[in-house]
Amino acid sequence: MKKILVTGAFGQIGSELVPALYKEYGKENVVSMGHSTVGKDFDGILEQADARDKQAIANIITKYDIGTIYHLVSLLSVKGEVDPSLTWDINMNGLINVLALGVEFKLKVYWPSSIAAFGPTTPRDDTPQHTILEPTTMYGVTKSAGEGLCRYYHKKYGLDVRSIRYPGIISWKTPPGGGTTDYAVGIFYDGIKTGKYECFVREDTKLPMMYIDDAIRATVDLMKTDLNTQEWNSYNLAAISFTARELEEELKKYIPNLVVTYKPDHRQKIADSWPKSIDDSLARKDWGWKHEYGLPEMTKIMVESLQKVLK
Repeated sequence: MKKILVTGAFGQIGSELVPALYKEYGKENVVSMGHSTVGKDFDGILEQADARDKQAIANIITKYDIGTIYHLVSLLSVKGEVDPSLTWDINMNGLINVLALGVEFKLKVYWPSSIAAFGPTTPRDDTPQHTILEPTTMYGVTKSAGEGLCRYYHKKYGLDVRSIRYPGIISWKTPPGGGTTDYAVGIFYDGIKTGKYECFVREDTKLPMMYIDDAIRATVDLMKTDLNTQEWNSYNLAAISFTARELEEELKKYIPNLVVTYKPDHRQKIADSWPKSIDDSLARKDWGWKHEYGLPEMTKIMVESLQKVLK
């Protein structure tokens, strides 16, 4: 079979997608590409390159006879506000390189969008698939623009490019990485290590979230599906929505003396521009998406897993 290339292989999604692809297709068929970060215990085929270097990626495609690219390279919402120009450069130029190479080499491409593509003018409850995209962060701007690029390359060149709008992703294998929804990961890390957590959003802040296993399964399933649709979509994807306080109360079932204080900062404004809940009925109809993990199941796994590695 033609091999699979995963760019951004050592980020939150990539670090768990790569093992899932090993299981599905065999380790010998998956090439992981990193730039400045490579997992210490990585075991597999590794290439180090910058996603903005089109020729470097073309060389990897040729070297390994790549047939599919999962392009995950991205600066996230909070880090993206520190240097908007760099965020645009990495997120957009990396994507257009992959799309152009996808056409040239007749590849299948996956690219993740995000709820950050929405904005304060988007309906926040049961956010529909087709709605207003007016993001207020540079990360969100690159996701909205990226959806437009993917749609363009699909319609103009017939490129098989697929996409999901991820909600907040909760995982334990990688620490918080600069996203607005990372409070829902940080509370586990700090809560287990210190018994305390200072939350950077209000206790009533409600956002759509998803346990990493559901996100990875959705990604792999979408790429395996024979999509019989006429219209290109970056699919809304949903699992659970909860407030910061609801997460605190669930975590207290395992850490009864947990002390959480709420000190909203600049990230609160970003959170307030994003949906509270997502309508993902199109994904459920088009390719049978169905989540497995609710808040209790996710919390149990996070606590049990992190207690082993943090204590």
